[in-house]
Order: sequence, then structure tokens, then C-alpha cells
Amino acid sequence: MFKRLTLLAALAILTATSQNLLAKPMLMEGTKTLYQRVLTRPGATLHDDADGPVIEQFSAFQPLYVFAVQGDWKQVGPSINGDPNGWVKTSAVVDWRQNIVGAFTNAADRRRQLIFGNEEELRWLLNHEAMLQVQDRLLAEAKAGISNGDHGVVSIEPEEFVNIRDDLYVMPVLDFVEELHPLNYEDILLMEIASIPLKQQSGVESGGDENQKDFDVGIVFVLDTTQSMETYIARTQRVLQNTIKRIAGTDIGKLVNFGAIGFRDNTDVAPGLEYRTKTLAGLERRQDQTPVLQAFGNTKVAVVNSPGFNEDSLAGIEDAIDQIDWTQQGSGDPIDARYVILVTDAGPKDPQDSNARSKIGVRELQADAEGKNIVIMTLHLKTPVGGEANHAYAESRYRELSRFAGREFYFPIEGGSEDAFEGVATRLVTAITDHVRVARGEQTLLKDDEAGEDLIALGRAMRLAYLGAQRGTQAPDVIRGWVSDKAVEAPQYLAIEPRLLISKNEMATMAELLDNLIRLGEQSQNSGDAVNFFQQVRGVIADMATNPDMRVNADADTLGGALEYLENLPYRSQLLQMDEDRWVQSAMMRRSIIDGMRQKLTQYRKWLFDASVWTALYDGAPDGEMVFAMPFDVLP
Repeated sequence: MFKRLTLLAALAILTATSQNLLAKPMLMEGTKTLYQRVLTRPGATLHDDADGPVIEQFSAFQPLYVFAVQGDWKQVGPSINGDPNGWVKTSAVVDWRQNIVGAFTNAADRRRQLIFGNEEELRWLLNHEAMLQVQDRLLAEAKAGISNGDHGVVSIEPEEFVNIRDDLYVMPVLDFVEELHPLNYEDILLMEIASIPLKQQSGVESGGDENQKDFDVGIVFVLDTTQSMETYIARTQRVLQNTIKRIAGTDIGKLVNFGAIGFRDNTDVAPGLEYRTKTLAGLERRQDQTPVLQAFGNTKVAVVNSPGFNEDSLAGIEDAIDQIDWTQQGSGDPIDARYVILVTDAGPKDPQDSNARSKIGVRELQADAEGKNIVIMTLHLKTPVGGEANHAYAESRYRELSRFAGREFYFPIEGGSEDAFEGVATRLVTAITDHVRVARGEQTLLKDDEAGEDLIALGRAMRLAYLGAQRGTQAPDVIRGWVSDKAVEAPQYLAIEPRLLISKNEMATMAELLDNLIRLGEQSQNSGDAVNFFQQVRGVIADMATNPDMRVNADADTLGGALEYLENLPYRSQLLQMDEDRWVQSAMMRRSIIDGMRQKLTQYRKWLFDASVWTALYDGAPDGEMVFAMPFDVLP
């Protein structure tokens, strides 16, 4: 009997020890994988026990997981996989039900947005018959630090652009309401946000120009170097030569930098192409641009045909984003404004084309480029050889690729006119050099009507990003407030982009699930296979659920439900809402969804292995709990 009791006691001790070692945060009600999270209010303190002494002062809006609740206290810790480290008063924290953060967009095309104390005050402005005049008055008062009674403003968007990709700030979305904008009746989100920069910077004040370095630009040409492009390459060289001649020996000439990449197609199928992509001239700060001109002069077009009319232009763009040294490594002085000019007479290889290098799509490439403050500008030569069908296909893809700060930088050259091409290329390059002139307070070479509204606005956007980086601009320091995701006065422009603050483990889970879905989906050739598909998916999800790092719900009825942290976002996708009945209905829909998953999976894998993407929310955070503010557009 004694031995039996001793054994039971030992088992009890082992069980308690095991449970302590495997301590997990509390789940949100009604969920299988979503843990309760809170954000600390300013002044929140950590205690070693409920009502115990203070052991730490928290920074404002630090995300914490909730492990236990005891009266007016919550037991908290920063990590899913670590033990709780103390207790906080419930009144000192705010519930955070979705991992959504807001990211300010570039305000070059709109007014700075006001952050209101409550939802009613925001609605009051949205529905005011004299909205523009009232907004101007409130903006002026906010800038002057003046409160205005019942319609006061708790904060205001920074004057300069804050790039969340370069300097993560946590502006959590605490609540949201889906609504229609009174001006155009399109969908908007009214969001309750809180804000504090992740890293408080001491000794840096917004607005000071002391010791500000000169604004400089990088222009990288991505050139189609296949057989049909010889005369256009020569014309591009002439544009570049005339530009360099004009700015040589001037202060502007020291601030405009050039590079070039050539692209062709799959050399495995056509070895005579010699290369798929090739860096013709790296992007460097040169006193003498002769090496760039020589690189253009030495560029020869291919002597053999490519497999098909479309070329692998996306491979060239991908190299311009990833391989070109925009940060000027080692110098500590990155290129400020970044322009890629694509020149081609062909459409891009579709990611599903067997001759395409990468499975990444134009939407994912565009999002990655804009996240790095790179604008892609496309000069599309609509030559007679391409034909209307190819021109329409290419235009749709390149328009999507060439978006930046709410505008589109796609320039079609009808008929492939060489003179028209040279004229447009000259205008683009001159407008970019004018961006430097404006930053220096100098007269531009192009008049406003010659440059056009889009290129002028692009210059403003680039300068706002540059000033934000130079001045150490941070997100506004507010306690809580309400704001619209679309600009109040111009709802065609996104003002605050909702993003998912996703951990590396969560993204790895998404990637593994997509990889399995693609594999199983490819095997679903007929309706009978499609019925079996969901049974197989459930098996895959059940296996993934056994891995503690994989937060998947094995009881979900939809594919999206397997990833519960995506299910209640203000985001709609075919995949997230897909159930067994809808999957069986249409083979074409299945094909479209599988292709889309493959493109997103390619981007997720790139991000997972890019250390610059990930940020630790607390000291000592394990690799899997580092986070990234992920745009909704590239969710599954």
C-alpha cells in the first residue's frame, strides 16, 4: 500500500511538473488555437504575484499573453512557449482580440488623417455637409495643439511617411466596424487604434533638418534583351546618355545613380539565349557614369528565339528588388528614392508557365517592392508582332505590377513607335531627376503639365518617405482613438492599411498548409477526387495539429477555419471561405485557387528566409515568435 501511494504521489508530482513545463496561455472563448492577448496601458506594472510588489515597469502597448485570471489580476507572459513572468492589474491592460495592426500609407495624395477620441466623433466628420472645410480647420488646430471641445482630436498622422517594413511600429487595431463611406458608398473600416513606436528613439525630433543628408535617387532599368529589342535598347542608351550629359558635373549629377538588368527566358529550353537574367550594371554611387553607358553599349540582343512570345520579365523585376544593392551595404547610407523602369515588348511569363523561373505573381512582387519603397514603372511596347490578345494580357499584368502609393505607373507605347518610346523614356528620367531638384529647392526642367500629376505625386511620396527616415519620424503617441482606413476626404485612397501582425511560426504554418493543399489539389482531377480532397485535407491538418508550433484547428469546416487567426479578419478570400461543397462545384475555380496558393507560397518562403523582415517584440524572443506586419493582400 505504501509503495502504491508513493508511486501515485510521484505520478502526481510528475504530472504537475509536466503541466508547469507545458504551460500555455488561455484560449479565447469559442476557439481551439487562439490565445488571449492584452496590451499594456501606459504606466502598467508587472507584479510577482496578485497584490505583490512591483518587479517591472512595462512600456506602453506591449503585447502579452494571458495565462490565468484571478479577481482583478491577470497572469501574463510575452511568449506562447514560455512560462508566465508575473501579474498585472486588469485595469492596466486592454484586450487585443485580433493580431491586426494599422500601417500608415504614404500621404502624398491626400490630407493627413485625424484620430478621434471615439467612433461618434469620426462619424460626425464623415457625415458633415462641409466636411472638407471642417477637416481643414481641425487639421490646423491639431497642428497647433488646440483642442476643439466636443469634436476634439486625440492625435494626427505624422507629416512624413513612416515605413512599417523598415521600422516596425505597433499600432494595434483594438476594434473595427465595417461601413460605407458617405461620399461614394464603398466599403471602409472604422478602426479603433492605439499607438506607440516599438522602439522609442531618444534625441531625435521630427521636423529638424540639421545634418540632413542630400536626397538621392537610384534608377535601375530592367531591359528585355531578346531579338526584337535591339533598337529600343539603343534608344534607351541615348536617353541615358543625354541625361548624364545634362547633369554631369552638377550637384544633381552626384545624386542620380543608375543600374541595369537584362532579362530573356529559360536557357534550359533555349541554351542559345545565354542567360535568363543578367546584371548589366550594378547600382552604385558613381562620380563618372561612363561604366553604365558602356554596359548599355556592350549589351547585345539574343541570337535565338525564346520559347513563346512572353518573356520572363518577372525574373528581371525580382532580381531588381532582391539583388540590386538599394541599401548600399557597408556605407550606412541607403538610396533614398528607388525606381525600376521595365522596358519590354512582351508580356510576363505566367507563374504557372513551365518556363517561368519563379512561381511568384505580380501582386506579390508589387507588394514586396512597395514594402521596400521601390516603384516599378513599365514602358510597354505594343508592337504589331505582339497582337491585341497579348497586349491586353500584358497590360493587365503590368498595370497591377506598376502600382505605388495608390497610383499606377504603366506607360503603353502604341504601335511600338521608337520616337514615342524615346520621348516617354526621356520624360520619365527627367521627371525623376526633377524629384531631386524639388528636394533641393531648385527649378524643375519639366513643367507641371509636361511631368503629369502622377509623376509629381510620386516625387512627393518619395520625399515624404525620405524625410520620415531622416527625421526619425514615428507613429503618433496616442492612448486610443478612431480613424478610417480610407482617407476621409478622398476615399479612393487608402490612408491606414490594416495588416496582420504574424509570427514566423504562424507564417511557417500557413506555408506548410498551402504546400499540402497544393499537393492534394493537384491530384483532384475530377469531381470524385475533389470529394476525397477534403477528407485528405482533414488528415493533413490533424497531423499538423500534433506539432505544438503549428497553430491549426483540426475541427474546422472550412480551409480558412483551420487557421483561426485569419478567420475573423476584415478580409475576404475564396480560400478562407472554401468548404467541401464549393470545392467540388468548379474545376476552373479549383485551378484558380491552386495557382493563387502557389504564388503566395513562393512569397512566404522568401519572407521566412529574409532576416530583415522579422522583428522581436521583446528582448530574448525566440526566432519563431519574431513578427512581421503582413499586408492582407498576400494572405491566402
